Amino acid sequence: MTHELFSRTKLKNMEINNRLIMAPMTRSRATEAGVPTDMMATYYGQRSGAGLIISEATNISQEAYGYALTPGIFTEEQVEAWKKITAKVHDEGGKIFCQLWHCGRVSHPDLQPENTKPVAPSAIKGDVQGFTKDGKKDSPEPRALETHEIPRIIGDYIKAAENSIKAGFDGVEVHSANGYLLHQFISESTNKREDQYGGSVENRCRLTLEVVQGVCSAIGPEKVGVRLAPVSDFNDVSTSDPQRDYEYLAEKLSWYNIAYMHIIEGKTQGDRNYKNFDYGSLKSKFNGIYIANNNYNLELAQKSLDNKEADLICFGRPFIANPDLVIRYKEGAELNDIDEDKLYSGGEKGYIDYPFLGE
Repeated sequence: MTHELFSRTKLKNMEINNRLIMAPMTRSRATEAGVPTDMMATYYGQRSGAGLIISEATNISQEAYGYALTPGIFTEEQVEAWKKITAKVHDEGGKIFCQLWHCGRVSHPDLQPENTKPVAPSAIKGDVQGFTKDGKKDSPEPRALETHEIPRIIGDYIKAAENSIKAGFDGVEVHSANGYLLHQFISESTNKREDQYGGSVENRCRLTLEVVQGVCSAIGPEKVGVRLAPVSDFNDVSTSDPQRDYEYLAEKLSWYNIAYMHIIEGKTQGDRNYKNFDYGSLKSKFNGIYIANNNYNLELAQKSLDNKEADLICFGRPFIANPDLVIRYKEGAELNDIDEDKLYSGGEKGYIDYPFLGE
């Protein structure tokens, strides 16, 4: 099958082999110390046929943790382990960005330094859970970050971005979606601050923009993407006028000339038409590459590209069960079924043992 979806294109000065992007997906295969494993190198190497791999969400500090057995990018041991993964992807002809993550209030003291409360924009308990080594636990009321602590948070993102480049990543994605810390600042339901980081849309978007600015200054804007979820209420967040808020944010992100804006369209892992958001209008406010994500299949992806509704299409779960997804789509081949029970189970089963076409 010949189609624009399978054509080569560019992300700024980086050429990619096709327009199918592998979405960031937590798989819980790192060590308790957040060190990536050799098994993860096999996993990502198998999927390097994607035009770009966006890594699973990767913690920028110990405070950032909300889920056990997820990787970090803030210690030397973590950086060294990631080098094996990025090298494997590059050896297979692929490209990979590291998604930078701070969970904020979606955490638990068991995961925090010295068992302290998780941090958040405001001390508002959410209907959320952290995933500890003993399983899921309800997140407590978080501690509101003091204004003077914000530069430390920004510094953690910058350091993680610098570490990502040292580890061999081609760039980074700032995760400002799905109800995690940066999204918590944007959301009116989780941000009741009265300083320069709360209240108006300009103030609520300030932290995301300051993080992006800092990361761009550190590693170059051509190596930076941003993930947003305008109407997602995942992890108990909401805002009254997402069209206003996210069009403002898209316009401001354009100033930095970043590599892309990655949008979860609709409800995370749910209805793509949730709240009837106008994504065409959002796209028009941004001067760079627009990556569309959420429950896309081959037909929807082709239609979106044909209609100029997106520049690249992100696929998540299909890549889990189909390491050679690009080839399967190109040849119209049948897809493997996903093993739901093995998503976060640890070990090789349901992770690196899915068969390739013809096996």
